[in-house]
Amino acid sequence: MQTNVGAVDRAVRLVLAAVLFYLGLVLYSGSALGVGLVVAGAVLLVTGLVGFCGLYSLLGLHTNQSQKL
Repeated sequence: MQTNVGAVDRAVRLVLAAVLFYLGLVLYSGSALGVGLVVAGAVLLVTGLVGFCGLYSLLGLHTNQSQKL
């Protein structure tokens, strides 16, 4: 599995994950929206830390400069 998420994309994903976790756990805690925000934040956190996005792979996209052809 090659990385297909670049450094800027990873940083944005990590910041968005933090925001979604805050919204889901503090502002909308105990609701279905809160659970959805936490799940979305978890997906962004994992893809940001690992550097691989399955959706990018399916669409043939990559923001990692070293992987561009």
